[in-house]
Amino acid sequence: MQFFLILFPIFCIFIVGFIGQKILNFDIANLSKMSLYVLSPFLAFKTFYTHTLTSDYLIYIAYLIGLCFSLVLIVSIWSMIMKYSVKQRCAMILSSCFMNNGNYGTPVLLVFFGTIGFDLGVIMMVLQQFVMSTVGIYYAAKGSTHSDIVSQKDVINKVIRMPVAYGAFAGILFQLCQIPLSKSIMTSISMIGDSSIVIIMIILGMQLAKIKIKQLDYPKLCFALVTRMVISPLVAFAMVYFMPITPMAKQILIVLAAMPSAANTTLMSVQFDTNPALVSSATLVSTLLSLITLPIVLSLVGAPIPF
Repeated sequence: MQFFLILFPIFCIFIVGFIGQKILNFDIANLSKMSLYVLSPFLAFKTFYTHTLTSDYLIYIAYLIGLCFSLVLIVSIWSMIMKYSVKQRCAMILSSCFMNNGNYGTPVLLVFFGTIGFDLGVIMMVLQQFVMSTVGIYYAAKGSTHSDIVSQKDVINKVIRMPVAYGAFAGILFQLCQIPLSKSIMTSISMIGDSSIVIIMIILGMQLAKIKIKQLDYPKLCFALVTRMVISPLVAFAMVYFMPITPMAKQILIVLAAMPSAANTTLMSVQFDTNPALVSSATLVSTLLSLITLPIVLSLVGAPIPF
């Protein structure tokens, strides 16, 4: 019951977006563009500016990149076997290779691992933001049906023009150069950046309101869910075995790898029209399934279950 109560506010935000879209029929594409191009860069700047960089970041970023591309490879091989199109492959990558270790993962870690888990969760959230704003944008653009996406060069140009990564780099630069920002400026940056978290989740609820159950591609959805909820923590288990980190840190990384699909991927799929129905449905269903799968993973790694 306590596990459900932790996640209840997240589902409430999804519901608000769902009801709002059913009643008012918002322009989801323009809302996603606002969040991706205007709000998210401020969130990236804030997270990288306010969290001190250490040598551990190199270990964790190597782990995240290794996990991400291991899953991308698995999805790509399966897509080749099943003869999926580039658009379908990219949508499955967005659905299964990026986990929600921010607004979902950090409160879970706080309950089960205390402040140590929460602090590591924040670090992984920051690094995951960077991976999604580069690798995630690349596959979202690559799977776009827009007529201007015609070559690898066009895809890379799309990634280069995305402002989220620049917000992250600016945050790193300001921190390394110890450039001070006044309290009022940081308050403004925090207000703009933090608003993107809620808006992304509302947009997910809106996108879910447009999904027709009969039109879902269940084979692709099922494989994406298996990759995200089962294969991902197994790959993480194999990777952390060789990492020079504490046993608790290894537990935490495995648990984070079992988190549901990141809500940000829905934003990317909507913006680039990379099969948003598949990506958003994978995010919702994986979030629902996590009510069952996460307690199992937590018990397998030896975390105490506080209910």
